[in-house]
Amino acid sequence: MSMDQQSNDATDKGFNRGMLLRLLVVVALMFSFGYALVPLYKKICEITGLNVLTTRDLYGGQAKNTQVDKTRTITVEFDSNARGPFAFRPVKSSMEVHPGEMTTIVYEVANGQERDISAQAIPSYLPKLATQYFKKIECFCFKQQTLKAKEAREMPVVFVIDPDLPKDVKNITLSYTFFEVGAPVAQVPHGPLDAQQAGAGKGI
Repeated sequence: MSMDQQSNDATDKGFNRGMLLRLLVVVALMFSFGYALVPLYKKICEITGLNVLTTRDLYGGQAKNTQVDKTRTITVEFDSNARGPFAFRPVKSSMEVHPGEMTTIVYEVANGQERDISAQAIPSYLPKLATQYFKKIECFCFKQQTLKAKEAREMPVVFVIDPDLPKDVKNITLSYTFFEVGAPVAQVPHGPLDAQQAGAGKGI
């Protein structure tokens, strides 16, 4: 091998080592940036007030919120009314929550029929004033529900009470009326007696 070839090989090896070193540095920087991004994002959210509603926990778990008013406690009572051939109820009758705190309540429904049932839930609030301060993030009332024959289901409601709720309101009742949609109508039988009555009616 000539001196020129040896020199070229040494140059190539040096270039490859330098390139590999630079790539490793870039990868390390990218990893460090990605690792630091989460706490940086959280800090930005705390400063700007963005993304104040965070994760939730089913069955009434309380989620952390940077805008929770812990100086106030609101008693939220849950009510249910079934207008159809199914059982419908909340898993808890009441909760103590702070304004601004994201909370979840679960309602249970069971279809005891041998047929599918479509139903819709309509919410109402007491006092009426609370309606504009009771913010539902997720609710089974947003759309019509279809229950299979003999199906039982748990349906969550995720809500936040606006901290602007008047100070004198300390109790709120959330009530749902769950009614069957498109219930089958019973057919009136037409027997011999019905035919006689119909004929008599024509003769009048």
